[in-house]
Amino acid sequence: MTDVEAFEAHRTHLTSIAYRMLGEMSAAEDVVQEAWLRWSRAEAGEIRDPRAWLSAVTVRLALDALRKLRARRESYVGPWLPEPILPDDMRAFAADAPAARAELASDLSLALLHVLERLSPEERAAFILHDAFDCDYPDIAATLGKSEPACRKLVSRARERVKTDRPRYSVSQDAHRELIGRFAQATMAQDTNALIALFSPDVVFYSDGGGRVPAALNPIYGPDKVMRLIVGLMGKFDPAAISGMQALEINSRPGLVLIVDGGVFSTLGIETDGVRITAIYLMRNPDKLRRIERTLNAPSAPGSSASA
Repeated sequence: MTDVEAFEAHRTHLTSIAYRMLGEMSAAEDVVQEAWLRWSRAEAGEIRDPRAWLSAVTVRLALDALRKLRARRESYVGPWLPEPILPDDMRAFAADAPAARAELASDLSLALLHVLERLSPEERAAFILHDAFDCDYPDIAATLGKSEPACRKLVSRARERVKTDRPRYSVSQDAHRELIGRFAQATMAQDTNALIALFSPDVVFYSDGGGRVPAALNPIYGPDKVMRLIVGLMGKFDPAAISGMQALEINSRPGLVLIVDGGVFSTLGIETDGVRITAIYLMRNPDKLRRIERTLNAPSAPGSSASA
């Protein structure tokens, strides 16, 4: 097996780690490319376990990248949301998941990634390695350059933070899909009563425009305020320009893509308790929609070509 073939055998695994760490596919791919460069310069005879070696290198590179990204995200215009990805990437990531951690490993939801963003870089790395990839504490300690007790504390703190910030509900894909379908119908009809009935009392709306396109600069809380924002947004469109809301799986959950003038205008995902919508994640940042535009073979939406 050549060096290239050996690396390509682990590319999906490395990209899966990097995306979970960074929440952006373009940044994850940059990290994996740098991992390749280091692999190509390494002495193959000194590497006993290529997967473990590459995983460690990728985590360390992702940690460095995350520290730099976090500095930029502190000055980000409005809420920062992870880059949405479609089923092709999700299937590859899920196939890489160890069976023992299948539930968490397959959970790449916008809600979970949003919570992971609140962890420290080391907490995030330790949590992902242990709870998503079933890594032992000695391996995590070697990767992070910390003691095993310190890594246990990192995982424990991260797990508690995730549990607190994102209560888990047992919701089937069918129930999730049915709820987001009702949301799409109510939104297109601008039916205020139907929308409010879909929202939990503590619903929160996040929108990411990245300073590139109009979006709410702060999270919006409460059914009435969220309803008014959604109806207000839809009222700004010429009805003839809206091609519709396309139902697609986004980050392993049923989601929506709003098509305006034939182009991708935004994506939308929800979190639900199984009965009502508890959170909405609207992506408007054109930088984070490019991958979906390419996948759907759609031109950029109006306003998406604005410069940074």
